[in-house]
Amino acid sequence: MSTVLQAAEALRDATSALARPIGSATVVLNPLVYAWEPHARYIERYAPRGRIGALWIGMNPGPWGMAQTGVPFGSVPMVRDFLGITGRVDPVPDAHPKRPIEGFDCTRSEVSGDRLWGAIRDDCGSPAVFFARHYITNYCPLVWQSASGANLTPDKLPAADMAAVFEACDAHLAAVIRAARPEIVIGVGVWAEACAKRVVETHEPGTRVGRVLHPSPASPAANRGWAEQARRQLAEQGHPIAPRAE
Repeated sequence: MSTVLQAAEALRDATSALARPIGSATVVLNPLVYAWEPHARYIERYAPRGRIGALWIGMNPGPWGMAQTGVPFGSVPMVRDFLGITGRVDPVPDAHPKRPIEGFDCTRSEVSGDRLWGAIRDDCGSPAVFFARHYITNYCPLVWQSASGANLTPDKLPAADMAAVFEACDAHLAAVIRAARPEIVIGVGVWAEACAKRVVETHEPGTRVGRVLHPSPASPAANRGWAEQARRQLAEQGHPIAPRAE
């Protein structure tokens, strides 16, 4: 079993015990439990087996992405058709009625995932080309939603109540960094960058940390051509999406 898969199992078990309502969140989901099969397949197929250039860190699952497929930024068409991953997603009876867990039958679009994996597909052509130098994981695997069904990201929840969750997520990220030995850890968005900096400073000092614009449609900047901006930011940090021409 790979180190990254072992780390994911440890994160799954630790966060399962912590998946409870916090602040205004009344629904808490853990895709590492109900969508473990496709998540494990993603790791088994694409996790680093040696040193890589860039380790990308997302925040936490989106309601129509990883919450459905178990794969970071996991828009169903991208996971199924580009990454070539499917798998069993168990029923989640406690899901919010406005955000049902339908797994690979979900027809809603995860814009962030479509943008991110779409740019990777367009630049690399195949997953193998991308994963030879990059890997993508999420900092936190849990999904929080309010009584209305609104998505609540970890940065919007009470910090004191999140301490144990962050401790488990820090340990997981540190383990992935040790396994991948990346030249740079790239936070997808400001908050993920801050998490990466904290983990690197504590566990893996000396590793570079950078950032790329988050592809969320909630970001006005991302809605003005996310792919072009991300390509430029990554190239400036020395790790373009597509491999350099020899």
